Amino acid sequence: MTQSEAQPRSELIDQQLAQAGWNVKDPSQVVEEFDILTDQPEGVVDLRTPYEGHQFSDYVLLGKDRKPLAVIEAKKASRDAAMGREQAKQYCYNIQKQLGGELPFCFYTNGHQLYFWDLENAPPRKVIGFPTRDDLERCAYIRRNRKPLTQEFINTSIAGRDYQIRAIRSVLEGIEQKKTVGFPRSRGNPGGLEA
Repeated sequence: MTQSEAQPRSELIDQQLAQAGWNVKDPSQVVEEFDILTDQPEGVVDLRTPYEGHQFSDYVLLGKDRKPLAVIEAKKASRDAAMGREQAKQYCYNIQKQLGGELPFCFYTNGHQLYFWDLENAPPRKVIGFPTRDDLERCAYIRRNRKPLTQEFINTSIAGRDYQIRAIRSVLEGIEQKKTVGFPRSRGNPGGLEA
């Protein structure tokens, strides 16, 4: 880890984690420089460096069961937090591949900007602070136990006409298939909604 990455980590990120109840010094809660094993490039038999075949996530937040709940990729304060997006994503998928189980949640930050990403369910979004361990475990529980939207009951006393039911079903199916639903824009109104 370079000095420029250690600076925001110790001064900003550790404090932000502590505010959310994470004890960075407790390895049953937070692992710094989490070692992730990766596949060797095809055709490579001997390691060229001692670190080949390894990635190191800046932080991994652990659940009460000591399994990874989230990965945090920290960039130095002078860089855009988004520079860590792809790296954090790769760490999450490689941890899942290495350990099995659920895909960890993903954070990337420079100490000033913080993004949360539930990789296969929602796009990254900027957040104000880290969630608590209980909050992350609740998010994992919801993700694991959610029902498909297409199985949701439509209250026909509110929308009971055939075309309304078809429209609602269409929207629910689109969300399930991760399609975006948009409204056509009118020429006179750049916001897309008629006045």
